[in-house]
Amino acid sequence: MAVRPVLRMGDPLLLQRAQEVEAFGTPELETLLTDMADTMAALDGAGLAAPQIGVSLRIVIFGVKHNARYPDAEEVPYTVLVNPLIRPIGRKTEDGWEGCLSVPGMRGLVPRYRHINYQGYDQFGGRIDRDVSDFHARVVQHECDHLDGILYPLRIKDLRNFGYSEVLFPGEDLGDE
Repeated sequence: MAVRPVLRMGDPLLLQRAQEVEAFGTPELETLLTDMADTMAALDGAGLAAPQIGVSLRIVIFGVKHNARYPDAEEVPYTVLVNPLIRPIGRKTEDGWEGCLSVPGMRGLVPRYRHINYQGYDQFGGRIDRDVSDFHARVVQHECDHLDGILYPLRIKDLRNFGYSEVLFPGEDLGDE
């Protein structure tokens, strides 16, 4: 359908809690999801939250096959996740480098739970309930943070581990976040 502009850090919408989705399987929801998928693909993203394209709804999409920005990451199945709920499994966290389409050109070292359970719905209202770990868990946590108005720089513990990708990782092609 359409590649939409991605809001950037500083836009007030990115700092708000998104609204619950109440209607599933609608043409409006399908159009939004198509636009989100087109936008994520065009920008080579691992995921995208509806607020990033200016829609304050609790919807994220994510999926990774092979991505130059994450060359060592395992595959993550393409998923539409509506009204998600995340619960950590255990307390173990792991630091990992993250980028974001709303914070282009930058990376930061972010702690995330290593194992999580996420629940929610697909676009038709079908139940989703998965236990995941590692990169898959990181992607879900990152995207779902957007639904609560949290951008990854807010989670960085030491800002010495935050900077421009080209400076932090010279010579690596990490895309334009």
